[in-house]
This record gives sequence, C-alpha cells and structure tokens, in this order.
Amino acid sequence: MDRRKFLTTSGAALAASAMQGAPLLAGESTQGRAGAAAGVRVVKIAPTAGGNRSYVGNRAPLLESPFMKLPIGAIEPQSWLRQQLLFMVDGMTGQLADFSRWLLPTSGWLTFKEKAQGWEEMPYWLRGYGDLGYVLKNEKIAKEARRWLDAALGSQQEDGYFGPPLNKANKDVWPNMVMVNAIQSLYEATGDRRILPFLSKYFRWELDIPRADLLPGSWQKIRGGDNLASIYWLYNRTGESFLLDAAKAVHERTADWTSGPQTRHGVNNAQGFREPATFYQQSKDRAHLEATLRNYATVMGEYGQVPGGMFAADENWRAGATGPSQAAETCSMVEFMHSFEMLLKITGDPVWADRCEEVAFNSLPAAQTPDLKGLHYLTAPNLVQCDLSEDHVFENREFMLPYSPREMYRCCQHNVAMGWPYFSEHLWLATAGNGLAAVFYAASSVEAEVGNGGRVRIDQQTAYPFGDIVEFKMSLPVAAQFPLLLRVPRWCEEAAVEVNGKKQAVDAAPESFIVLERAWQNGDRVTLHLPMHITLTTWRKQAGAMSVSRGPLHYALKIGERWEKISGTDEWPDLAVYPTTPWNVGLVVDRMDPEGSFRVVERREIVKQPFDLENAPVELRGKGRVIPNWKLVNNCADAPPASPVSAPEPDQEITLVPMGCARLRISVFPTIG
Repeated sequence: MDRRKFLTTSGAALAASAMQGAPLLAGESTQGRAGAAAGVRVVKIAPTAGGNRSYVGNRAPLLESPFMKLPIGAIEPQSWLRQQLLFMVDGMTGQLADFSRWLLPTSGWLTFKEKAQGWEEMPYWLRGYGDLGYVLKNEKIAKEARRWLDAALGSQQEDGYFGPPLNKANKDVWPNMVMVNAIQSLYEATGDRRILPFLSKYFRWELDIPRADLLPGSWQKIRGGDNLASIYWLYNRTGESFLLDAAKAVHERTADWTSGPQTRHGVNNAQGFREPATFYQQSKDRAHLEATLRNYATVMGEYGQVPGGMFAADENWRAGATGPSQAAETCSMVEFMHSFEMLLKITGDPVWADRCEEVAFNSLPAAQTPDLKGLHYLTAPNLVQCDLSEDHVFENREFMLPYSPREMYRCCQHNVAMGWPYFSEHLWLATAGNGLAAVFYAASSVEAEVGNGGRVRIDQQTAYPFGDIVEFKMSLPVAAQFPLLLRVPRWCEEAAVEVNGKKQAVDAAPESFIVLERAWQNGDRVTLHLPMHITLTTWRKQAGAMSVSRGPLHYALKIGERWEKISGTDEWPDLAVYPTTPWNVGLVVDRMDPEGSFRVVERREIVKQPFDLENAPVELRGKGRVIPNWKLVNNCADAPPASPVSAPEPDQEITLVPMGCARLRISVFPTIG
C-alpha cells in the first residue's frame, strides 16, 4: 500500500517509531543510499566526524556534536517568520511591561531586597524578549533587555550565587536556570566578557553547597536538565574540569527521568523528558538516550494521539482525558519546541526537527491572536469556542480560553516569548566537517564561516510550510569546499534536488539528510523540491476518527469566528471567540484516495500573517456532513462519535484550513459511513 494514501497511528506504533529513530552512537558509520551521485549522499543521522573549526560544539570527553548553534544574529529570518517577530515587538511580548506586575521596578530581579519577589516570570519573558532584540537587531529591545541582565550580573554574591535573596533562602534555583538561558543568549549575541567567569563562579557555588541543598524538591528537581545543559554550554567554552563534576551532581540530584516520566504536569514533561539524553553526552551510556525516547513515546502514546504535536495535559494529564478536546498549555508548546531544538543538536536525528515543526506550525500560532497581542492558557485540537465560562472539560475550573494580554495566564504570558525567536535561531546549524545544515525551512539568510575559514552567505527563498519548493543562493568572496545538509521531512518520500539547474541522482528516504559536498562558487544555486501529498491519519484511540494532513501542516475545519470583546481596551482587549457556522461535521472521504477527495486551493502570495483564518495560504476543499447528535459538553466539543457515522444530512462542500490558522477548530473528524 502506498503510505501516502493511508496512515494509522497507535501508542505502540509511536513507541516503536521513537525507538527506531534513535541516533547512532559516536563512531558508528552512516552509509549513503545506493544510487547517490558523486558529491551527493544521504545519511539518516548527521555525522559527527571532523568537528567544526569555527563554532562551539562538545569538548572532550563529551560526545562529539553533529550540530553547532551559530551566533545569534548570524541568521536573518524573512517573510512570514520575520513578521511573527515584528508582531511580537508591537504585541504582547514587546509591550508586556505595561501589563505585567512581574516586570515592575520593584521586582526582586532589580532591587534584590531580602523579601522582594523574583521568581520565574521575568526570566521567562527576558530570555525570549532579549533574543527577539538580538535576532531582529532591534537596539531598543536589546537595551531594555540589557537593563535586566546587567542587574542580574551585578547581583552575584561572594560565594557565587546571584539573583533575588528570597530564592536562595528557599533553596530554589529554578528561576536562575531560566535567567542563565538569557545570560547565555547575551553572550552568544555579543561575546560579553563578564559572562563566562560569572557563570563559572555560579556553577562552582552549586557544586560546593551541601548536596542536600542542591535541587531539594519541587520544579527545580523536575527541571534540573535545564541546569545541566547550561553547565555543558559553559564547559564547551572554558574546559574547566570541575564543571563535569557539577554536571554529575546536577544529574544525580535531578528527578530520575531514566525510570520514566516524573510528573503529570504538562510543562514539566515538555522540558524534563530530555534530561537523560542531555546527560548521555557525558555518560555515553545509550540507556540514557533511550530513556528520553521512552519518555516521549510513553506520553505521546497515551496523551498525544491527536494532530498538532502536543499532548493532553491541562495542566496535568489525567487518566481517560486523552481526547481531542483536551488541551495543552502554551508554556508546554514552547518548552517542547525548545527540547526538540536541543535534542536535534545533541543527536543529529532529523526526527526532532519534524517534531518541532509540527508544534510550531500547527499548535503555537492558534495559542495567540493573529496580531500576537493576546494568548490563552489552553489550546486543543478540537476547540469550538473560546469563552469566559468556568465550565469546561479541563482540570481547573478557571478562565482558560479567552485571549488576553494580561496576567490572566501568568506563566504562559511570559514564557511564550521564546517560541519564535528560538525557532528563528535554529533555522540553520553549523555541522561537523565545517559545513551548514538547513534544518528548518523558512525564508531567511545566513552568514557563516565554512570550510577552511572562508565565509558564505546563503539566501533561502521559500513559501514553506505552505509551499514545497526551497531555493538557496550562495554568495562567496572565494570558492569554498564544505558540506551542505538539507533535511528531508518524515512526510516526504520523493525529495529531489538540483544544483545549478542540474538534477542530482539521489534517493532520499523520509527523515534523513541530503548531503551536498562540493567546492561552492559564488552564485551557485540549489533547489530542493519536497512534494506535499494529502494523507489521512486514523486515530484508533479516538474511536477511529481521522485527521487530514498535507506536508508539515495538519488541517482543520474552517469555522466562522465571532470575536467578542469582554474587557480591556480597544487596543488591548480581552477576547472571546464563538462559532458562526456548524462545527459538528464529519468527513466524506475515500480512505484509499485522499488526494481525490480534496481539491487544493493555494493563494498566489503569503500575507504578513498567514496563520489567520481569512488569510490561509492553502485550503483544502472537500465534502462533509453535519452530525446533529455531535454536540457540546461543558462548552467543549464532545468526543467524536465512533466512525463510520451514519448521518442523514446531505453532503455539503467544506473547507479545511491549516490547523495553525484556526482559533476555532475541528481537526479530528469522524468519518461518514
């Protein structure tokens, strides 16, 4: 059977896929697929041999790095992705100081008074806000971020601790883990010479305090992997041997993620599951890597049986609460993306890039208003009204669904800031062998050192994820030999590549990298074609309901939206959203011929905000029927009735839009019998 036509997923299948996607150990070889032309090969896992002379990867004795992050500012996002960042500047993230009581001058992160509060909220915001300024080269934002960062850097005590004294008294270094991320970004963007000795002194303090006082409990114990990753970041730049001892101590004091998920809390799982794979870089024990793969498969196999890349945890997962009307926190989305970006760099396995894109394109956009001036706490694959009611199917009986710029959603309001800036910083990565890899596709340019120290600028033009052509143009002052890695997504079986108009003989499997290695000349062009086919996924755990996908995008029913201001101002409103057209629709589809069941309608150009219902760059037109007995329960769509459904209503034309465009959405459909 042609796998483009019909896909079925289950917890067992997902777990098997996760384990099969495990990256190779250091030293194992990767073979090109048969038929590859000279200078072109395909690898399942990005190679590690040769290191990189220009960019920081793992220092011995850590495992060699397949990918290295480029300095912040080396990548310039363009088109719709740049516009997301510009919306952030004028939207909630850029103006949050006007709304958040956690960003007041009385913050413990500015005053450092004994009783002054300064927990996670400000660092959450700062690590995204600062990176937003660095990526856009926005001096105003960078200057404001520097005000907070300078205060933090100036707060270091003689023993090495920094930050609000109240956190130290509570033996809680979780807020510092987030602030260290912001400090790392400042170094990556500016090379600030204060930072390496500052962090060295701080991690020495962590190593020297009584072991029982290091990560004693609560979220810091669950999230110790964040601390661990920052220690490795510093070790790779200084080589101080005590940092490896500090890393072991942090791993030992972190909750034992090698034995399985350590909490039901969604955000904790989205970031904590990766901790064993992070420590794998030092232990070189494959059991640590496999623990991370198992953690992911365990959660997704039970609670992630829906499109969009997320899992149901609102805010904790609960037995039986696994349907498409269950939801994920916005915090969980950006933390999951961050984890996937980190695991991609650790393992070189393209599966993590696919997982990051799935969340970024399908779940994250709908968590905010199109102008990014508000967000809500929870987003579900089937979400048919965003109202102010406290009567929902979620765990907490609170206001979870209206969009707001205010502190109604305290953690997500601040933490969402890192989503698009971090994604932008990872569009391109440096590779072993002094090359570059395009790991996420978006219109952009990158300037980097390659080969024996030469420089290249690569301009990438594409409508991806809405279009299937990606074009690269090389600009070099002198010719340079280096590998260029192009990711083949897991949904693409017919990837094709041309160099200067000449088709290359390459058989690229899904979830692989095409490696083009040659002496690149100024003006060289590469064209990558990633054909997108319509596929159907049947969710066995959702009574046989089905989802529709095309390329990296999942699709949702186009439901008319009525936006209603419930409070706030005209410029900064709190908004509810209600449907104006039927949402209870089942698909009339030929399971064996999905492409014959839909007509693809594409716009000629992508507008500034493509993740908007009326501006969707691609639509699928097909047939469906209203199912009268499929109704609301607690103001949420009831579970999809078991497929196939017998519905007396006549067929009608329906329109599906990319899931990320739909604030109201049905993306898990019953099928009509």
